[in-house]
Amino acid sequence: MGDSRSDYDLVIAGGGMVGCCLALALAPLGLRIAVVEAVQRGALRQPSFDDRSTALSRSSQRMFAAMQLWPEIAAASVPIASIHVSDRGSFGFSHIEAAHQGVEALGYVVINRVLGEVLQKALSALDGVDLFCPARISEVDPGHSEAQVVADGAGGRQKLRCRLLVAADGANSAVREMLGITASQLDYGQCAVTGNLLPEKPPANRAWERFTHSGPLALLPLQGERAAFVWTLSSADADDVMQLSDSDFLLRLQQAFGWRLGTFDKAGERISYPLALTRAARLTARRSVLIGNAANGLHPVAAQGFNLGLRDVAALCDCIADAMAAGDRKSIGNDDMLRSYAEWRRADHRKVTLFTDGLVRLFGSRSAPVRAMRGLGMLGFDLVPGVRSLFARHTMGLAGRLPALSRGLPLTSGTGR
Repeated sequence: MGDSRSDYDLVIAGGGMVGCCLALALAPLGLRIAVVEAVQRGALRQPSFDDRSTALSRSSQRMFAAMQLWPEIAAASVPIASIHVSDRGSFGFSHIEAAHQGVEALGYVVINRVLGEVLQKALSALDGVDLFCPARISEVDPGHSEAQVVADGAGGRQKLRCRLLVAADGANSAVREMLGITASQLDYGQCAVTGNLLPEKPPANRAWERFTHSGPLALLPLQGERAAFVWTLSSADADDVMQLSDSDFLLRLQQAFGWRLGTFDKAGERISYPLALTRAARLTARRSVLIGNAANGLHPVAAQGFNLGLRDVAALCDCIADAMAAGDRKSIGNDDMLRSYAEWRRADHRKVTLFTDGLVRLFGSRSAPVRAMRGLGMLGFDLVPGVRSLFARHTMGLAGRLPALSRGLPLTSGTGR
């Protein structure tokens, strides 16, 4: 490839949290990267950097530490010291404690907008990254030695060439479709209603997962002794609660959650979005790869979606570093590298997808025998030796083969070997 401004090692379609993290994670390798993002930075409709909250897993925290971004993120996040899981109307419940797992926190809660500010500030300081925003990819032509794309933006149409095209443009990925990769989608008929509130009793670094008749309800600790909530409801019920006044909404939420944190007060802005399980038929095409929600769009019940996407990023970084160590930049995006990435990520994707979908189905059942089994299962979860620790390792993203960044190791050429 030549040296013109249109030639890159990577073109990343999507400048949300996962796309930004990939560009930042690859910085030590000195690659030339283009990020193409359709939504203007700071726009109110930017879905990646809104007022929703994200629970970062332990492996995600390690990754940000290896990228030297953790001090800024930590200053705006709240550690989760324990998780309380319960099934309303059932005798079963469970606790997971960070101290029992030998870690200082099971995860960390941060507001997307704040995390986005840290990522964008770091991205703007990189010399090797060009940001095309607002712009969207309208054409894709993956060849044997390079991929060519057309980016349509305010300045007109621009052709970009790269060794590897990365689709990080969400569950409804347009680039995935252009690559001819099909995706199955299961509509849960549900919406997540999210926001934050002020409970009477401070959350004290505890997260709550409450399975209710209307759907799972998670409360996560935030700074300022507030709590973020993610309430899964049927689409019709979600429409109804979005129309309620703040006081009526808090009363409805209180009835679903209970009084463990006292009276709920001072609700923030509510956001509602539909829930579906999206699974790409494959992760790669010629000179192209899918990461994040473009590969797997998950239900938020277990807070695994973004963390799974970050492990995609970390694994892809290892594969790129190994390809460069084995040859040079020309090896980036070749068939061997793409095959290695797809084989590596397949087991993690399958495990997390089955886990989250299984939780939705299990706790969505109103059958009396199933509910009784759920209660017994949660009691056994606490009583059977080793089960809770194994579960915690999986939810912290510490099970299985981990990429270097997920282990907290800085990225260097050949680091994945």
